[in-house]
Amino acid sequence: MDTHPLSTSRIAKIYNTNSDKLQKAYKHNLSDYNSWRHKSHAEDWILYGKNLGKYLSIDETSLSKGELYTIVTNKEALGQKGTIVAMIKGTRSEDVIRVLEKLPLSRRNMVKEVTLVMAANMNLIAKRCFKKAMIVTDRFHVQMLASEAVQEQRIKYRWEAISQENKMMKESKSTGYSYQAEVLSNGDTVRQLLARSRHLLFKSPSKWTISQSERAVLLFERYPRIYQAYKLSQSLSGVFSSCTNKDTARLELAKWYQEVEKANFESFQVISRTIYHHYDKILNYFINRSTNASAESFNAKIKDFRRQFRGVKDIPFFLYRLSKLYA
Repeated sequence: MDTHPLSTSRIAKIYNTNSDKLQKAYKHNLSDYNSWRHKSHAEDWILYGKNLGKYLSIDETSLSKGELYTIVTNKEALGQKGTIVAMIKGTRSEDVIRVLEKLPLSRRNMVKEVTLVMAANMNLIAKRCFKKAMIVTDRFHVQMLASEAVQEQRIKYRWEAISQENKMMKESKSTGYSYQAEVLSNGDTVRQLLARSRHLLFKSPSKWTISQSERAVLLFERYPRIYQAYKLSQSLSGVFSSCTNKDTARLELAKWYQEVEKANFESFQVISRTIYHHYDKILNYFINRSTNASAESFNAKIKDFRRQFRGVKDIPFFLYRLSKLYA
C-alpha cells in the first residue's frame, strides 16, 4: 500500500488548531528529530546502509530553490519503507562518492545492477562505488533526446510562421487591408498547427486521437523535415520496444545510425555520437529491460511531499520527515 504523508498544516486544519504551533510541537516535542543521528549533517547528506539492495537507481532531485541532491534508491523497496539509500547535496561525483564509500565495500559489492541517467557524473559514481554492478543507462532519457530533436524542428518552423504572420500583418496595415491568416482544412492556421502539434509528436501514430491524426497529416505535408525527424525518433523508440537481446539491438542501432547520416540532421547526429559514447551501458538495458522509472516515480513523491509543505524552508527537518516515511 502506498504512503500518503500529511503535512502538519493539513492535520491542523482537520483538528482546527494552529498549524505553526503544531509544527513546532511535532519538531521539538512529539518527534525524535532532536536525537536523529543524521541531524548534524542532514543538509549535506543522509545515508541508510541497511537499505542497500541488489538493484539500485541513481537520480537527482531538487529540494529548495533549485538546489540539487543526488539520490540513491533501492528498487526492491518499491517506493516504500527502505527505499532511500542516500541523499547527498549536489551532483559532484567526488562528493557523492565520498559519502557512499562510508558503506562497507563488501556491502557495496553485493549490488548487481545500477540504473541511471545518461550523465558522466552518475556513471562515475556507479563505477567507483559499485564496482561489481552492471551499469544500465536509462532508455527513456535516450528517447527523450530524440523527442527534443523533433520539437526543435517544430519550434524552428513555428518562429518562422510567427515572423511571417507579423510581416504580413504589417504589410496589410500599410495598404489598408485587413489581414486574414490561411485557415487549413481542420480549422487551424499555420501558426496554430505548429503550436498544437507539440503533443502528437511525442506519441506513436497508434496513440493519436482522430484530430491529432488529421493534424499530423497537415503538418507532415507542409513540413517534410518535421516528418523526417519524427520518423527517426520513432525508429529509435522501435529499437527499444522490439529488440529482445543485445545482439539484435546492436544491429538495429547500426541501421539507425545509417538513417541519421542520410537525414543530415545535426541534432540527431549529436544524439548518435552520444549513444556511441554510452553504447555498452545502453545495450545493457536489453539484458533485464531495466529502466530508471522507479527513481522518476520516487522523485515525483518527493515533489508532491514538497508541494504539501509549499516549499522547503528547513531542509534537515524535511529530510527527517522524508526518512521517516521512506528510509
